[in-house]
Amino acid sequence: MSPGLTSARLTRLLALQLPPDDYAIFGSGPMLAHRLKTEVRDLDVIARGTAWAAAARLCPPVAAPSGSGLMVELDGGALQIFSAWTSPDWNVDRLIDEADVVGGIRFVPLVLVLAWKRQSGRPKDLADIKVIEAYLG
Repeated sequence: MSPGLTSARLTRLLALQLPPDDYAIFGSGPMLAHRLKTEVRDLDVIARGTAWAAAARLCPPVAAPSGSGLMVELDGGALQIFSAWTSPDWNVDRLIDEADVVGGIRFVPLVLVLAWKRQSGRPKDLADIKVIEAYLG
């Protein structure tokens, strides 16, 4: 992990030793990679293949709150691993394959995080939207 990436949530994720090419961090997590945040309430991870299979062995998967795919929730929700993102419009394979790699960890690009936060329209994302917009210029 890069010296700037010291989030407790990231440390916990790395301790799971999931195959690094089969998952990526989404949600607000990519803001950690760009030092726009130092910690997140929960870390959202999209996973496929062997990473998803390993996560599903840790805890029985449940339906994701979005209704798209399944979710494994660890540490009281501090770490959430998803088999799909919020709708079929978000192709997990493509998101993982095209992720930015920072400190050996895959992060969904900020431009896609911004698009998702705008699409979701949640009041809690408004501050993040402004921060990402300012960062991207």
